[in-house]
Amino acid sequence: MGNAIKNFLFGGAGAATRFGDIGLLFLRAGAGVFIAYGHGLSKVYRDGSFGLSGQLVGGVKSMGFPAPTAFAWMAALTELLGGILLAAGLMTRPVALALTFNMAVAAFVVHATDPFAVKEMALLYLVAFQIFIFTGAGRFSLDKFFRKTSAAARA
Repeated sequence: MGNAIKNFLFGGAGAATRFGDIGLLFLRAGAGVFIAYGHGLSKVYRDGSFGLSGQLVGGVKSMGFPAPTAFAWMAALTELLGGILLAAGLMTRPVALALTFNMAVAAFVVHATDPFAVKEMALLYLVAFQIFIFTGAGRFSLDKFFRKTSAAARA
């Protein structure tokens, strides 16, 4: 059996390869676009106008957060702008940390008493965002250009 087939079937160098970075790109771009468009945008823009719904602010207030309007805006903008930044691979680790916090609140506070099927999407996003806390964006990202710039500045 050839090495390429063995590596495909049984592993290999994992994320340290070009194919691993392509996998990170697909996951990062997909999760970023989906959270930004599917969740963040709908929180800040609906019915032809910008602004948060009273239901979102009320929900944040019922969770006990201080300044519920400010926290609702932070959650909505984290999903919208954080999703865009994640998709682009810019400031990936801090953005992934903020998005992980958002999804942890969604899964374990908002949907705490709901059945697993309801909180499943928040948990899937949470796991995807955690991956980027540990791996970073990979080589196919805007972060890569800043790594090169700072390394060149140190030399």
